[in-house]
Amino acid sequence: MHNLYGMNMTRSAFEALQEIRPEQRTLFFSRSSYVGAHRYGGIWQGDNKSWWSHILQSMQQLPALNMAGFLFTGCDTGGFGCDTTEDLMLRWLQYSLFTPLFRNHSADGTRQQELYQFDNFAATGEMIKIRYSLVPYLYSEFLKAALQDNMMFRPLAFDFPEDKMAQQVEDQLLLGNELMIAPIYHQNAQGRYVYLPEEMMLVRMKSHDHYETEILPQGHHYVAAALDELVFFIRNQKAIPFAAPAESTAKTDWNSVQLLGYAGASYELYTDDGISSNPESTLKISTLS
Repeated sequence: MHNLYGMNMTRSAFEALQEIRPEQRTLFFSRSSYVGAHRYGGIWQGDNKSWWSHILQSMQQLPALNMAGFLFTGCDTGGFGCDTTEDLMLRWLQYSLFTPLFRNHSADGTRQQELYQFDNFAATGEMIKIRYSLVPYLYSEFLKAALQDNMMFRPLAFDFPEDKMAQQVEDQLLLGNELMIAPIYHQNAQGRYVYLPEEMMLVRMKSHDHYETEILPQGHHYVAAALDELVFFIRNQKAIPFAAPAESTAKTDWNSVQLLGYAGASYELYTDDGISSNPESTLKISTLS
């Protein structure tokens, strides 16, 4: 009943706003919800803790929530309860900047964890800029998943069902059709082991305009990653749209969008006006190459 109550709170607000402004879409998300509530809003992953293990736990929740229809989801970056640390916050940012819901949220009585509270606020600022550079890809893949009843985040085994090793991987996720993420979730780790079910391009990024790429073959790899360095992977023969960072999504310069990835690859970009209640009515499909 607790979860049904939360779902119906979201539903009642959603239906009320549909009557008040039917021409505009709404955005709700709730902590307490129930299966079917994705028709009315999203959900965040509950009151987590500032524990390294909760980065992994959030990753494992994403595909499950997607399968239940919840695409707009994410966790409290840095942790809600307990006191976070600078290294935990940086590693958490490097994971959650890929999730639709991206917020820093903490409980009363815990350490102040706004990003400017930390010594290395320059690195945290670069992670935020990279998030905005990735918005064209993240929004496009979110929209594709919503309109096509697909998952935005998938375990490796979903795309590589015959790969016995991929079936065992629970700390890497495919994001849309082009990306794979493999966040670091251990304290003091200077890198991590990654399994690639196919050849992929490693992207090592300190800022939106300071990055290196390397083609890695299928198999097991140890990938080093400095504390101020974002690492992710682009799938074989694919590319992603990547824009100049902006102060808000409204200020995204779509003329600055370029492809990052394999040479000769193309990408189908979905965009809309972000306001109309029926996204299909304002949908624009562009092929970037």
